[in-house]
Amino acid sequence: MPIRILGIDPGLNITGYGVLEVGDGGPRLCEAGVVRGKSRNSLTGRLLEIHQGVAEVIAGFRPAVMALEELYSHYQRPRTAILMGHVRGVICLAATQAGIPVAHYSATQVKKILTGSGRAPKLQVQRAIQHELGLPKLPDPPDVADALAIALCHYYLGSERT
Repeated sequence: MPIRILGIDPGLNITGYGVLEVGDGGPRLCEAGVVRGKSRNSLTGRLLEIHQGVAEVIAGFRPAVMALEELYSHYQRPRTAILMGHVRGVICLAATQAGIPVAHYSATQVKKILTGSGRAPKLQVQRAIQHELGLPKLPDPPDVADALAIALCHYYLGSERT
């Protein structure tokens, strides 16, 4: 019986998601897209929109697991790290409310698994996803490619079977 993996690339304005179905023939794309935080002047409004959007994707596709990009913080931008922590929190909440386990992967780990380099640029990741999933064109925006890359990383590491 096929299982589904939901990959998430968290962002305060654009959160990318990708749903892969894994069966005997390997992974295949079910759906990919973005959830947008549209409430420009309200952090709480954007967080609510992201939570609701991710919860809708979970309800619609009923994945067995969520693969989520870990928080990367640069010491020169602590505020950004704090805001991203809020985003990851509401995404984890949506998964927990649905009873879905969450696996966490660093961006460098995901890039290394897919391209061989932990410092691969966005275009290289997009091309790798296009090739791996046999897509007719590059996944766009890059947030979608990143979400699919996180889901594929989870699949390649064999974690989807747990």
